[in-house]
Amino acid sequence: MQPTTPLVLCVLLSQVLLLTSAEDLDCTPGFQQKVFHIDQPAEFIEDQAILNLIFSDCKGNDKLHYEVSSPYFKVNNDGSLVALRNITAVGKTLFVHARTPHAEDMAELVIVGGKDIQGSLQDIFKFARTSPVPRQKRSIVVSPILIPENQRQPFPKDVGRVVDNDRPEGSKFRLTGKGVDQEPKGIFRINENTGSVSVTRNLDRETIATYQLFVETIDVNGKTLEGPVPLEVIVIDQNDNRPIFREGPYIGHVMEGSPTGTTVMRMTAFDADDPATDNALLRYNIRQQTPDKPSPNMFYIDPEKGDIVTVVSPALLDRETLENPKYELIIEAQDMAGQDVGLTGTATATIMIDDKNDHSPKFTKKEFQATVEEGAVGVIVNLTVEDKDDPATGAWRAAYTIINGNPGQSFEIHTNPQTNEGMLSVVKPLDYEISAFHTLLIKVENEDPLVPDVSYGPSSTATVHITVLDVNEGPVFYPDPMMVTRQENISVGSVLLTVNATDPDSLQHQTIRYSVYKDPAGWLSINPINGTVDTTAVLDRESPFVHDSVYTALFLAIDSGNPPATGTGTLLITLEDVNDNAPFIYPTVAEVCDDAKNLSVVILGASDKDLHPNTDPFKFEIHKQTVPDKLWKISKINNTHALVSLLQNLNKANYHLPIMVTDSGKPPMTNITDLRIQVCSCKNSKVDCNAAGAPHFSAAAVLLLSLFSLARL
Repeated sequence: MQPTTPLVLCVLLSQVLLLTSAEDLDCTPGFQQKVFHIDQPAEFIEDQAILNLIFSDCKGNDKLHYEVSSPYFKVNNDGSLVALRNITAVGKTLFVHARTPHAEDMAELVIVGGKDIQGSLQDIFKFARTSPVPRQKRSIVVSPILIPENQRQPFPKDVGRVVDNDRPEGSKFRLTGKGVDQEPKGIFRINENTGSVSVTRNLDRETIATYQLFVETIDVNGKTLEGPVPLEVIVIDQNDNRPIFREGPYIGHVMEGSPTGTTVMRMTAFDADDPATDNALLRYNIRQQTPDKPSPNMFYIDPEKGDIVTVVSPALLDRETLENPKYELIIEAQDMAGQDVGLTGTATATIMIDDKNDHSPKFTKKEFQATVEEGAVGVIVNLTVEDKDDPATGAWRAAYTIINGNPGQSFEIHTNPQTNEGMLSVVKPLDYEISAFHTLLIKVENEDPLVPDVSYGPSSTATVHITVLDVNEGPVFYPDPMMVTRQENISVGSVLLTVNATDPDSLQHQTIRYSVYKDPAGWLSINPINGTVDTTAVLDRESPFVHDSVYTALFLAIDSGNPPATGTGTLLITLEDVNDNAPFIYPTVAEVCDDAKNLSVVILGASDKDLHPNTDPFKFEIHKQTVPDKLWKISKINNTHALVSLLQNLNKANYHLPIMVTDSGKPPMTNITDLRIQVCSCKNSKVDCNAAGAPHFSAAAVLLLSLFSLARL
């Protein structure tokens, strides 16, 4: 609050609408005294005269009417200003508006020592500063018109008058502007003969605060004689709008343990009334607090700014001891500077007491027990903790760490996000024969750091004792996988290797038997007692069961436990190639035209299932014993291809040419394949091989296909 100081003498803002003639210039219409000063009393008493006002319109004060800016006062017919009720504070300034059909004026009452207000009606009635009371003859005399908003019936009401002392006989007044002949039309009108201005309906200052009109005089033909002269209509504000909170929802947060006076949030309301008057001067207060524990006054709101602050000690803002960490405040905003007659509006402020990490997590017990079978993995025990902080925050969420007893990293611990428990898991299978017992030391912390005056104590660590149970484990092959290399085509019954499997359950002294688990080609057998693996069929590297020269088989080792346990071992046999596959040629069919100028017939390629060096370079030959030497020729192109060509044109017919191809193996292998050649009739771009009794292939197409195959090599 600003300290109260006496008000500086204010200059009255007044204006008089004149209906005077040249003979009335010696009389000045209006209040004889414009400004009054009185000291602020302890209380204005109802119906007790405060002062007397003297107003004259120089025409007998017919139909004199007074209006006071405060609803708590009135002016009697004799000019005495009285209070309508006992009241202590009304602000620093009152205005009294007097009006007759001939004149109007404004007087100002300055209350020395009155409470400060946001503004005054002087800001609205500023026309008085620039429009002194006329004291000389002039033509059109126009003064601003003041009209209170929300006037009641009946309408129209006379609100002012325009005077033209030199108006010619037969001339008329004309009123134009927004509110007359412009939207909103028809609000104001003027008596064209007398100049009386009237309003036809009630006004709303919040819709339009001022109207800019224009007055002129016209002759009988409508021609302007004088003007237009501006006429301002000012709508006087009434307190007809409640404060409203427009920015909700209003949610504030304050950390638990915050110092007294901590600002939580600000709430401001809006009042559509004139901000220069008490009608829009708001004051705030807290109407209700829910819950009302531990104090019914946990918060305070600055009545002028709307700032909500804490007013209790930090100890009472302990989230863990509050019944509910959420408070709801009903905030009231009241205009008229909070006076009883002011209009009110309310809104709800929700204040959350936020948690800080002022409680460390504690294990519910110092020692936990767990049991797990050897070889098993997964969660073996859930460690429980207590934490008084907010479960929705990092001040409550736990983070667990194994700080001792886990050298082999066989254990891991993770937080269950729903329960905050520590889920201790085995991630590497445990071996009973190596260690039947394990002891872990585990600590728990929060995700968020603790506040400075809180630390982790002994209750933030716990011991977990783990007992490993012995189970019948399956035998283990060593090595796994087992690998041998042999030539393909070794004799049936050849021994490949003897497998070796051991039982991890060394204390149980069990026996082991062997069997074949997967042998895709059916080539192998195993001795069930000693594990000797031998062949039962010829091993073929080119078999579809062999991949990249490796054949894979699986064997089982079964112990004598109850129930028995099984182990699986893998045998990888790498097969060395021998030259056991003869090469073959492609294609085996070709055609050529009987009148071809190019005597090339086909390019032959050769392939071999064996591996190098049992494949190329290949040797291509025509089997001499059955074919005349003078018709065909074969020429080497590269290590894998050769060209077959004619030595002369042949008649249309089918020919069989035996081709002999030999690989480079030691010893080499040879294959003889008949190449069927069709000699066709080729006339007018048509190939006819029907007489040759062969399918329709052109020599060019076969040759092109062969060249494509050659290019891919």
